[in-house]
Amino acid sequence: MLDLAGVRSGYGETPVLFDVSFGVGAGEVVALLGRNGMGKTTTIRTIMGLLPLRGGTMRVDGDSIAGEPPFRIAQRGLGLVPEGRQVFPTLTVAENLIATARPGPWTQDAVYELFPRLRERRRNLGRQLSGGEQQMLAIGRALATNPRLLILDEATEGLAPLIRAEIWACIARLKAAGLAILLIDKTLGALMRIADRHVILDKGVTVWSGTSAELAAAPERERYLHL
Repeated sequence: MLDLAGVRSGYGETPVLFDVSFGVGAGEVVALLGRNGMGKTTTIRTIMGLLPLRGGTMRVDGDSIAGEPPFRIAQRGLGLVPEGRQVFPTLTVAENLIATARPGPWTQDAVYELFPRLRERRRNLGRQLSGGEQQMLAIGRALATNPRLLILDEATEGLAPLIRAEIWACIARLKAAGLAILLIDKTLGALMRIADRHVILDKGVTVWSGTSAELAAAPERERYLHL
């Protein structure tokens, strides 16, 4: 579904990605790992067209998405849950969901079924929600685009333990439903349980990839993840 080969990107004159290569297949969950500053978020932003591709290839279903604007990439079936949530603060929960909605099974009611708390808060403004509720809304807003690939940048960062557990349970439900997922998070234990494969970035380069069992046995993980 998604394939990156030799991707290079960065900010202004500052290069960040030098050789990022990995793929995500239909229905697959892939975790993007690495220490802070190694290029994970830059990779996500480049995939979504928020940063220019400076080299290499990015393809969705075999078609190049290099140079396409973010809305075109989203229309190809990629839904983003950005770092920091970035919900619309002056729109209600219901309006946040309507703003991004595209036809498909992920209706407003389907999002409320996944996150009952959002139904209770549907008339509240985005800025009136707790951090956990905002993350639920950010995920719901991405699902409302009816993506084939859901991308989560820092899926549970800064959330209370109970809310983190709820988010992981919802991600597990989405996986069971066959949705492809690419995610970044610091909770390695949860990632090891839910991801089919892991990709490690170091200084903007893909340095390792493999299954959870392979990662558990890999000596590289301590070197690259500082466990």
